[in-house]
Amino acid sequence: MVVANRWRLPDGIDEVLPAQAMQVEHVRRALLDYFARWGYELVIPPLVEYADSLLLDLGSDVDLYAFKLTDQLSDRSLAVRPDITPQVARIDAHSLKREGAVRLCYAGSVLHTRAKSLLASRSPIQIGAELFGCEGLQGDIEIISLMLGMLDAAGISGCHLDLGHVGIYRAVVAGSGLSVAQQAELFDALQRKASAEIDALLVVADCSPQVADQLRALVRLNGGREVLQRAREVLAGVPAALAGVDELESVAEVLGQRYPDLVLHFDLSELRGYEYHTGLVFAALAQGYGKALTNGGRYNDIGAVFGRSRAATGFSADLRAIVQFASLVAEPLAGIFVGYSDVDEAWQIIQQLREAGERVVCGLTLQQNTDPSCDRVLRLVDGEWRVEAW
Repeated sequence: MVVANRWRLPDGIDEVLPAQAMQVEHVRRALLDYFARWGYELVIPPLVEYADSLLLDLGSDVDLYAFKLTDQLSDRSLAVRPDITPQVARIDAHSLKREGAVRLCYAGSVLHTRAKSLLASRSPIQIGAELFGCEGLQGDIEIISLMLGMLDAAGISGCHLDLGHVGIYRAVVAGSGLSVAQQAELFDALQRKASAEIDALLVVADCSPQVADQLRALVRLNGGREVLQRAREVLAGVPAALAGVDELESVAEVLGQRYPDLVLHFDLSELRGYEYHTGLVFAALAQGYGKALTNGGRYNDIGAVFGRSRAATGFSADLRAIVQFASLVAEPLAGIFVGYSDVDEAWQIIQQLREAGERVVCGLTLQQNTDPSCDRVLRLVDGEWRVEAW
């Protein structure tokens, strides 16, 4: 029985055809080479792992995006990776077990049960870098600089950088007296910057007027460098929150010196990855793209579940989104066409050309003596094989 439309793919699952695949691979190689020049080593984690190793209780969102299945060998639950970062953390903590700073990078497909935004793919190609074993701000500064350098290496200009710090919200809400349910409701409203909902919640909440004012202010603390001074005034009396503001100031100072033209934006209610991020969070945004082009942050102690707690910071991006904005273009490799021949001498010449780096396309018996991707042809002329213009 013939089934109609067997060529169709599931919604949000994409294939990459030759021209785009060549561009994706060109950018992938260029970016991995760029990471290598910074000392980041390539790792290739498996597509599937035990679910309890891969999901790490990182929050309901991560669990929601993961496809799960049962391993017929062990009867244990497996998951197809929705994110490579936990795998790299496992490699650092358990497989490598190195002391000191460890720099790792990766590029590979991930799979999501549902798209993360309206037009997003459910099968993005994730590329990124992670730095383990560096507790101080110098690690965050290196990772952000590497991320900005990656975009530059891809030929993407005009991005601006968003900076936030999840520790600021944690410090304020810790002394709020809000119940777990109220905290969850507040968190959701902050993510949507729903000021009216935040006000309504705090009216009935059992917290002091000062804390209520601080929580209300978080949604308005976004903008340029002036935000940090306003934050110091609003968050006076919350030492842990002020420490987060100081960290943002220090990072912004270094980045401003390194990248004088970089546009910095601060958002103290940015809580992306709140379940596992522990400090600075950051994102690079490009004009014309409706979400962050690449994002990351600090996520200390994620390796504890693998028996080794480590300081960690890193970033990731969808490689195909990077390619969409990249001016780094793969030049099509012109080639040499050879009509069908079973002569051994022709075969030897063809192999020599390929070993010299040439692309040689051999015709088949029923193939016409042409190929649109080739600009030259190998012909037998007066008993001698010659490469000539088409």
